[in-house]
Amino acid sequence: MSAVAAPPPELRECPGCGHFQLVPALAKGMVAKCERCPTTLRRAAVHTHQISIALNLAALVLLLILCTTTLMGVQTAGIAIQAGLFSGPYELMRRGMGSVAAVVIFVTVFAPFAKLMGTLYVLLRMQQPHPPRHLRRVFAWVERLTPWSMLEVFVFGVFVAYVKLGDLVKITLENGIYALLVLTFVLSWADGALHRASVWARLGGSAEPPPVPPSALAMRKAVGCETCGLVSVPHHHPDGGHAMCPRCDSPLHARKPNAIVRTWALLIAASVMYIPANYFPVLTVVQLGAGQPSTILGGVEELVSSGMYPLAALVFFASIAVPMLKLVGLSVLLIATQSGNGGWLAQRTRLYKIICWIGRWSMIDIFMESLLGALVKFGNVITIEPGFGAVAFCSVVILTIFAAESFDPRLMWDAAERAQAPGAARRKTPNRAALQTRGT
Repeated sequence: MSAVAAPPPELRECPGCGHFQLVPALAKGMVAKCERCPTTLRRAAVHTHQISIALNLAALVLLLILCTTTLMGVQTAGIAIQAGLFSGPYELMRRGMGSVAAVVIFVTVFAPFAKLMGTLYVLLRMQQPHPPRHLRRVFAWVERLTPWSMLEVFVFGVFVAYVKLGDLVKITLENGIYALLVLTFVLSWADGALHRASVWARLGGSAEPPPVPPSALAMRKAVGCETCGLVSVPHHHPDGGHAMCPRCDSPLHARKPNAIVRTWALLIAASVMYIPANYFPVLTVVQLGAGQPSTILGGVEELVSSGMYPLAALVFFASIAVPMLKLVGLSVLLIATQSGNGGWLAQRTRLYKIICWIGRWSMIDIFMESLLGALVKFGNVITIEPGFGAVAFCSVVILTIFAAESFDPRLMWDAAERAQAPGAARRKTPNRAALQTRGT
């Protein structure tokens, strides 16, 4: 099978700094990066779309197997209990934590399933001579769902639950565990194999580069779509509605609307919830009628006292260090933007990307608690009950993810330019993107 044809050269706005530049057609093994910040603009295709179809189909089959089999079984005092993918959310709902159960179901079942089905639908239908226009909207939703598919995080939550149960009950691994491990590997492979730029080019609406560099006036009118990357001059609706991307029908904005205010509001709400998340117990181990509440930090201390140092480090990083990094990091970015600070712009852009990437890993603790509550239900002998701290902590994770999505890193560069040269044009004539070659 031949490799995916390289998309034609195209004008792109860097989502990290807002700089316009011409991205050329790339040979295999090449990566185009923004010349001003560390943002990757495009990668060359390595795999064919047929390989992507095969990988997504395999992942869909594995996900269905995972949903219909059990993950682990536990046994103590002659009683045996098994738990599958839905057992944790069911137990959370039974204990009045429906909001947390809904989040767990969404990120482990609905988002992965919808992403796989949408990707397969687009890849199969775009083989037609004239792909239907609605495929663009479907693929746009696939792009939006991608950050919320958290099965690879769920694997670590299962691992933490397995280790913590070792001293309490007898554990057996069921078929669902092996399906989950293979599924995680296939999902990562499928995500890396899918060449999104060539999909968008095939779906239509890719912009040909202008014969001469556009003027500064024209560039001030151009807007890059945050979903598909197409640069266009927005045409507002007569009724005053939002301008829409001509390729994927997403709303077009020069910058995310009210980004600073929205990010501050979400960040303050997450900071407020961070206090009860660490003060109240996330779970309580009831053994022989006596309860032993455990907070997030208390759980780390228990792992350290048991000599499980690598696991303690993992839980500490995911449940304590990561939320704190997100809260402090986003606050620093907001303050620097509002003050017009022009220092360390590239480093701050990289920090923002790190914050976006690590935000989902805090869900490890939530996944672990939902599994423990579903597996350990042996009455007065031993029972594990999720606590209010889990609800507050889940709120912190979701709020910080939304806060990171609300922030617009391009505002940092805009503020620095305004501070250095008041009245200067914000957008410049585009240059050619910097190219990097990697081994294939």
